[in-house]
Amino acid sequence: MTSIWWTVLASLSLFAGMVVCLDIGFRVARWSASRYPGPTYEGVGAMEAAVFALLGLLLGFSFAGGTSRLDARRQLIVQEANVISTAYLRLDLLPSAEQPQMRRLFREYVAARLHVYEVPVDSRAAEAELAGAEQLQKQIWSAARFSSSSDPTQNSARLLLPAVNEMIDVTTARTVALHMHLPWLIFSLLVIVALLSSLLAGYAMAQRKRRSWFAHAALRGSSGLDGLRCSRSGQPPFRLDPPQCGGQCSRSSTGFHPVGGRVGGVAG
Repeated sequence: MTSIWWTVLASLSLFAGMVVCLDIGFRVARWSASRYPGPTYEGVGAMEAAVFALLGLLLGFSFAGGTSRLDARRQLIVQEANVISTAYLRLDLLPSAEQPQMRRLFREYVAARLHVYEVPVDSRAAEAELAGAEQLQKQIWSAARFSSSSDPTQNSARLLLPAVNEMIDVTTARTVALHMHLPWLIFSLLVIVALLSSLLAGYAMAQRKRRSWFAHAALRGSSGLDGLRCSRSGQPPFRLDPPQCGGQCSRSSTGFHPVGGRVGGVAG
């Protein structure tokens, strides 16, 4: 089962749990009112306000963290596009006989990097694609070192090797960012507070003669969507392609190149 299905299952479970807690709170309040009519609802308003304030605070921090992780991943996408295009442009510094092989390796590497983000993040296919991209990184590094050694001016070694090294380093940053999610402790606390808020809401709702189904649907629907958003926060299946790079990069049959000029550096 992929992470997407786990997320849907967790959201539906949270929705069902909140409905159950709401009904439990309603029934407990009715039972308590039948035995102790006077003090049944004393202090419920203060408790409800405190719990809902805590729930709002946790949701606010969760959304803020998800937004920051989303922005960081977008920046890493653009950064990787820039460093790959810079390294590709600097292949012109190599001897003409060495350039076709290096360009072929770069095309294969870009295709491998794209395939990593076309499969579910937590699947074995993603791990296999990452391993294949790492093997291509090693081949590109070895080929770049060998080709640079035949350059008497050492210009390719001074300019190409740092660009290739940066291209390799940014993949580590993207892999780490891909697995940065909301901490389980915060998520667990958020679920507990959400269930507690449903319990208190049902308890307070018992002051009415009948259940408010509109309040039921509004509270459950908003909380279920919040749980779905927080559980998936910051892990969209980004890909290194034009829709995610904001039009700053593109692919072609001849390789990877910037649109409208050089992006991320000037060769040479």
